[in-house]
Amino acid sequence: MADVNDLVDQWLQLDKDPATRSEIERLLADNNVEELEQRLSTRLAFGTAGLRAQMGAGFARLNSLTIIQTSQGLAEHLLSTLPQTAGAGIVVGHDARHNSEHFAQLTAAVFENKGITVWWYEDVVHTPLVPFAASHNPAQDNGYKVYGSNGCQINSPEDTTVKLFGMESGMTVVDQQAQPDPDFPTVKYPNPEEKGALNLAISTADEKNVSLILANDPDADRFAVAEKVGNVWHQFTGDQVGILLAYWIFSSNSSQMHSDDIMLTTAVSSQMLSYIADAEGFGVCETLTGFKWLGNVAQYLQKKGKRVHFAYEEALGYMFPSIVSDKDGISAAVMFLTACSVWSSPWVQLQALYEKYGYFETTNTYWRSSSVQKTRSTFEAVRKCEQPFPSYVGYRKVVRWRDLTTGYDSATDDSTPVLPTSASTQMITCWLNGSESDDGIRFTVRTSGTEPKIKLYLECRSKNQDSARKGALGVLGWLKGTWFNDTTLKIEDRFADT
Repeated sequence: MADVNDLVDQWLQLDKDPATRSEIERLLADNNVEELEQRLSTRLAFGTAGLRAQMGAGFARLNSLTIIQTSQGLAEHLLSTLPQTAGAGIVVGHDARHNSEHFAQLTAAVFENKGITVWWYEDVVHTPLVPFAASHNPAQDNGYKVYGSNGCQINSPEDTTVKLFGMESGMTVVDQQAQPDPDFPTVKYPNPEEKGALNLAISTADEKNVSLILANDPDADRFAVAEKVGNVWHQFTGDQVGILLAYWIFSSNSSQMHSDDIMLTTAVSSQMLSYIADAEGFGVCETLTGFKWLGNVAQYLQKKGKRVHFAYEEALGYMFPSIVSDKDGISAAVMFLTACSVWSSPWVQLQALYEKYGYFETTNTYWRSSSVQKTRSTFEAVRKCEQPFPSYVGYRKVVRWRDLTTGYDSATDDSTPVLPTSASTQMITCWLNGSESDDGIRFTVRTSGTEPKIKLYLECRSKNQDSARKGALGVLGWLKGTWFNDTTLKIEDRFADT
């Protein structure tokens, strides 16, 4: 308790907000050592999309003190590395979440106190115009995003020192979700990926006889699509929307697309874009997860004389570099609607692409982990199965193994990965040989940057949907029964009985 008392004293010396001070004082009076340790023993760190955390007292939460401290550090960094920032200024904006405006005001005050001009958005704005947003996270969360002068989120090493929308013309708006509400009363989670998030839109579409749904998350950086096929609604995965957008861009510029024309994707997204690129003669570059990587790599390639047309990741994020160097659900919606004016339907177009390039079945899921230590030991147990890596996963032979935690890739001459490595995060990718009914499987397991989860991204390529799905579910079943066969790891409900 002595160490915790020191942390409590440190917090109470610094925190001037009565609400958060009383939270810590109450936990101390209740002798809730575990909660105090969780809140005070670690500090927030920049993840795949800035700082994101639950609001509340403690160094590991978002609150007035941690916002002030982060802003002070950012201001000092800018003044020491880019002195012209004082005159040029910084832009501060916020979304409609609880405390977003307050946090933005604190940030502006810090910068003004440092002599830095502040350009202030008076009203709620969407990502990427807004640094205070927690995307699709629950209502009790918030976030702090930092963009550089290049329009991208800051990346390493600098970062170390999702509501339905409507276009009024010709579209049906879901009235209950048309205006910002930080409590998100119409959904359990404000993430279009989550089951049930589009229920209200679907019921509205059925009532109005509409067959296509477009959705954004609260800060409009993510974009989701659902289409009524026959009498059944199909919600497209992020990979499927990404492939449709990518192919629309290619088909609109096919006579001019060559090896210097590039599209970007991530290490956990579908391989289908690479297969299309190989067949059609344009380039694809793979990055780590997150638009801090996609945005900065796009700008790097552009400086090298490459033409970067599009980037996407499976988590409903899409970027058009000629518009903005970050994921943007508004430009994605406009581009998708433009394509829909030509397609008979997105679903029909997708099936045509599967017929041409092969069927790709993605089976993405996650396990909730009980602790950081449990997550680490799970990955270490996998690594100890066989050296330098397992020869087989079930009956399938491992044809390539890449571990971005330890820095190993069996496919390179010196066994060193091309992608950046990090010993502080867990990420293993495995390629498996094909079977009599499919062309092979790739899967990645990694830790989440914002939640206590082990995420799995698994894909099987085949000539038809049934065999691809069979292959993917077969490997998933094996992984559940071996690598992740632990009662403390809880897989998401839809795959609990797979």
